[in-house]
Amino acid sequence: MSKADPGVTANLNESYPADPPADCALCPRLVQYREDNKRKFPDFFNGAVPSFGDPDAEMLIVGLAPGVRGANRTARPFTGDYAGNLLYPTLVKFGFATGTFKADPEDGLRLKRAMVTNAVRCVPPENKPTGAEVRTCRPFLLSAMGALPNLKVLFILGRIAHDTVLTSLGQVRSKHPFGHGAVHRIDDLVLVDSYHCSRYNVNTGRLTTEMFEQAFEKAAKAANSTQ
Repeated sequence: MSKADPGVTANLNESYPADPPADCALCPRLVQYREDNKRKFPDFFNGAVPSFGDPDAEMLIVGLAPGVRGANRTARPFTGDYAGNLLYPTLVKFGFATGTFKADPEDGLRLKRAMVTNAVRCVPPENKPTGAEVRTCRPFLLSAMGALPNLKVLFILGRIAHDTVLTSLGQVRSKHPFGHGAVHRIDDLVLVDSYHCSRYNVNTGRLTTEMFEQAFEKAAKAANSTQ
């Protein structure tokens, strides 16, 4: 795997597993928001959302953060919010998942050779984590990557997740500018960018199903490569 940011590596130890504990207390603002949500939505998961997928994954899909009524409710990334309606059927179409996505963690969907995670594991107010929160959660992203021995490609949803991955890998952002469908090669990893499959991007036409599938196809080809 590529060399990580030295500042992150220095703090990367047994305290940072691939998934944080559900009651992670590292970000005070997110903890307070989680407690607020527990009072409003006592039946929701309301915790740091673990990654979902195949431990032998060759592809890691990286989003930004859980949605309050999505993964924060269901405890599965991109499940229960609009973005999953495009992401998971695309994984099925390209052979990286089996079953039928029903926006329910009990729907029986299984990922094959793919894992899904977020750069920030706890839901942030207004879906906007702060820079400090992104940095605090970065060691978990690195650990999630390090836990995948067959990792070849990262399919990255949105600019903030793109920037977070680059910084985690110790890369200069200006050398790898974000762009929908852009492909970046960093040591033994391939990074493929996509606009985030959010309701806003889809409803405004910024991202179509065809555009999303075209970007994902690049990631699929990299995962299928024997080189």
